[in-house]
Amino acid sequence: MVTSVRPFLMFEGKAQEAMDFYVSLIPGSEIIDVARYGPGEPGPEGSVKVASFTVGGQTVMCIDSHVKHAFTFTPSFSFFITCESDDEIRRLSEALVVGGSYLMPPNNYGFSRWFAWLNDRYGVSWQLNLP
Repeated sequence: MVTSVRPFLMFEGKAQEAMDFYVSLIPGSEIIDVARYGPGEPGPEGSVKVASFTVGGQTVMCIDSHVKHAFTFTPSFSFFITCESDDEIRRLSEALVVGGSYLMPPNNYGFSRWFAWLNDRYGVSWQLNLP
């Protein structure tokens, strides 16, 4: 029987940095638990073996993969944030896009008052919506 379903993000050495950034940026977020690689374990000592954090109340798991893969994040998976104000969507989009890029720059696309879709500096995709 399934006991939980959570998004799972695989970073390559930036898991702690990404968690700290997301938690500082989005209200209702916190780091729950972090297990790190120790001496003699397969990952670099001190890197994130597995962690859990909440982003806007949604529990997310993440790791630092010590194995190099031929893939990374894709916009087919994104976090969708419904914002309450112009200031909030502007603040989030301006902070999240630093070091990343817009897939759809902030604008009124007809399906909401204001919408932006971007990849952040870690490659994670975010959709920000102001209905």
